[in-house]
Amino acid sequence: MQHIIKQLEQEQIKGKKVSSFSTGDTIVVKVKIKEGDRERLQAYEGIVIAKKNRGINSSFTVRKISHDEGVERVFQTYSPQIESVQLKRRGDVRKAKLYHLRELSGRKARIREKIVQKNDKEQTAAPATTTDSA
Repeated sequence: MQHIIKQLEQEQIKGKKVSSFSTGDTIVVKVKIKEGDRERLQAYEGIVIAKKNRGINSSFTVRKISHDEGVERVFQTYSPQIESVQLKRRGDVRKAKLYHLRELSGRKARIREKIVQKNDKEQTAAPATTTDSA
């Protein structure tokens, strides 16, 4: 029975494409909101403070400051209500869970930005030209 459940979970996971992000990143989550008979998208932007990788039950927690009040929301990674997850900024952190941000405010709650440098080989690589002496 467990084997069948895992197989069904794997099929559902394959159907949903999830962008790669990690703890400390600033992301924008577009969530489907149903109001009456119409449906709209709502953007929720914040810092990822926790990620739980549990197969189909995976989730991530996003924290933002709204009107001087900290707001956290937990999203299921493979939920059909999530339209898209867009990465705005990479954060340079060394912890898996950033729960300590709950007690910090203002400049102390800031996260350094991770700067990705290209390899020297990629920058100096030019297409090789060959001359045939025919």
